[in-house]
Amino acid sequence: MALEDVRQQIDAVDAEILDLLERRADLARQAAVAKRDANLPAHDPERERQVLERVEERASAHPSRALPKESVRAIFRSIVSACLSLEQPQTVAYMGPPGTYSHIAALEAFGLGARCVDFPTIGNVIDQVARGLVNYGVAPIENSTEGGVTATLDGLLENDVSIRGELIIDVSLCVIGREPDFSKVRRVYSHPQPLGQCRGFLARELPGAEVISSSSTTAAVQEVAKDDGAVAIGSALSAEIYGVPVIRTGVQDRAGNATRFLVLAKSDGPRTGRDKTSLVFSTKHARGELRKVLEIFDDEGLNLTRIESRPALGRRWEYVFFTDVMGHRNDPEVARAIERLKQSCSTVRLLGSYARADEG
Repeated sequence: MALEDVRQQIDAVDAEILDLLERRADLARQAAVAKRDANLPAHDPERERQVLERVEERASAHPSRALPKESVRAIFRSIVSACLSLEQPQTVAYMGPPGTYSHIAALEAFGLGARCVDFPTIGNVIDQVARGLVNYGVAPIENSTEGGVTATLDGLLENDVSIRGELIIDVSLCVIGREPDFSKVRRVYSHPQPLGQCRGFLARELPGAEVISSSSTTAAVQEVAKDDGAVAIGSALSAEIYGVPVIRTGVQDRAGNATRFLVLAKSDGPRTGRDKTSLVFSTKHARGELRKVLEIFDDEGLNLTRIESRPALGRRWEYVFFTDVMGHRNDPEVARAIERLKQSCSTVRLLGSYARADEG
């Protein structure tokens, strides 16, 4: 087929796609009216998840499968987000500036149709959610290399917020700067978490450079933009936003490096059948108390996927335990375990039940 004929067919397909998008947008407006009449929230994350999973499945099963399912998901993520903005625009807080992995997570969770607002710290993000000034917040909770993010754990302790969802973002760290000769680099900027994820690389490739902690990976790239003798460790998106070249990609020490992010809101999620529940508890100061508490989960046949201790607020040398358990708080076995915890522990606080992310 001649190139001009192919282009004409592409133009015709684009026109069909545009007509279908307009039709979908009109249906989204009708859905908004139906939700208002039924006194339902405008945003339904579980419905969005089902839509994206369904299109991914159809893409995988398509006989030609010209587009990778990841590309299909990204396209429909933007379509869903744009249609939702017609119903009720969503405001999402994240730790900025733009280009951080928290920004990437916010875009992945809510698409381009949401209004993503950056704040200087994780604490600011959680505070915005607690005060009802934004619809959602996105905050990192743990990294597969460096472990828990203490600022998020402490923010959950200090504020009345719930976990509405989670997502896992693959972290491919880049060296960003204008000096490709590492022997001439004098300074390396980044946030402490990425610096920890690249300890081996930095010791091996940049042993003589001063390592400087920044408030975020994007702040590190901003420093490098005006310092030719320095490089930053950050995301490719931050390099693109601030116009600084990527020198090398994939410099994290461990393959499969990923960060788990939480979606925070004023309420948690409904039961989906593949859920996770997060809670925090503290035990009495006595021998064997933690063992007794853990036996409660075992008695109920529950799988703990994570447990981490943090100093209790205002109580020196006392600790609380953040715990993730498979199942929803409305599942009978989880509900029984929570009631038994309340009888055995000095404090128990439910942080939320939500659809668990695909660990793959």
